[in-house]
Amino acid sequence: MARQYTLWISARKDTGTGWFLGALALIVVVVPILNLAVPASSAFHISTYGLTLVGKYLCYAILALSVDLIWGYCGILSLGQAAFFSLGGYAMGMYLMREIGPRGVYGDPILPDFMVFLNYKSLPWFWHGFNHFFFAMLMVAFVPGFLAFVFGWFAFRSRVTGVYLSIITQALTYALMLAFFRNDMGFGGNNGFTDFKDILGFDLHSDRVRVFLMVLTGVMLGASYLICRMIVSSRAGRVIRAIRDAESRTRFLGYRVESYKLWIFVFSAILAGIAGALYVPQIGIINPGEFSPINSIEVVIWVAVGGRGTLYGAAAGAILVNYAKTYFTSTIPEAWNYALGALFVLVTLFLPRGIIGLVSGRERKQGNTQRLPIPAEKPEQSAK
Repeated sequence: MARQYTLWISARKDTGTGWFLGALALIVVVVPILNLAVPASSAFHISTYGLTLVGKYLCYAILALSVDLIWGYCGILSLGQAAFFSLGGYAMGMYLMREIGPRGVYGDPILPDFMVFLNYKSLPWFWHGFNHFFFAMLMVAFVPGFLAFVFGWFAFRSRVTGVYLSIITQALTYALMLAFFRNDMGFGGNNGFTDFKDILGFDLHSDRVRVFLMVLTGVMLGASYLICRMIVSSRAGRVIRAIRDAESRTRFLGYRVESYKLWIFVFSAILAGIAGALYVPQIGIINPGEFSPINSIEVVIWVAVGGRGTLYGAAAGAILVNYAKTYFTSTIPEAWNYALGALFVLVTLFLPRGIIGLVSGRERKQGNTQRLPIPAEKPEQSAK
């Protein structure tokens, strides 16, 4: 009976994956059609602004996946995930700024406009190579991953856990925000990077390019979800969940807990960096405000609202909360922050497993009443 119930739970989870990927495929197919093929006079037309919003929501969904992977499955509550997101965004922004070339306001073929304005005499050493797309993409993954590796090496080897780890990750992103606000850092100061022209020679303001970026983001979200699902379903994933539930016992059994926590933390940072890199060309700006600790806290709220430890719930929570944010900031802008805080408190108190947990809880009750009763075995069968 227990084995059959376990199989039914696994089937239910696969059903959730199917629904999520099906909805994502529908978005990726329908939204471009409504933007390009449906005339602007139609009520079904999706404007370029609406297309950009959909792309932004999908980027946030990838970011939410990275948080749910380490928090929902490994028990690492990181309040600094916005740092990795922003670093990936800055790596992409550096490529886009080099791509402008002599078309900038000051016409300098090498130095971006903000460097000319700040009287830079030459390009800083860490900007070299960002005129090549593939080098920039390598940095999108390497820079967040390297920072996560260095931070995680010291934190996990020192066995920093719980709220202490959360505070340190929040301090990390706050320190980076203060550093990137400085004009002498070479990252544009408080204005950051903006006024991008094109990517790989294609006009970023073209509707077709924006559609391509949105579709690419949706494909990356689906691929990221499948990779995360493969990780948590593997033997390593079972060890990671054991670390979440009983870290000391897992260590006592002989597993190198610090190594498992380190590689999953690095992978989540790379995932967040990819989300940031997809975000920047669609939104058209990246500045130090993206490092703000409140952004990392919001990501945790998305995951909690959608459903921690489900992956698809985290992605759905990111999309739903950000859609609500877009709607309510235009209707009740003064009260939105209070509404977001109240939402998090209510979910924590009454829906500890989030919206997805509420739905799955009802299905589980139905399963207990409809699927679990099994005819009793005959005595001779029991003897066998």
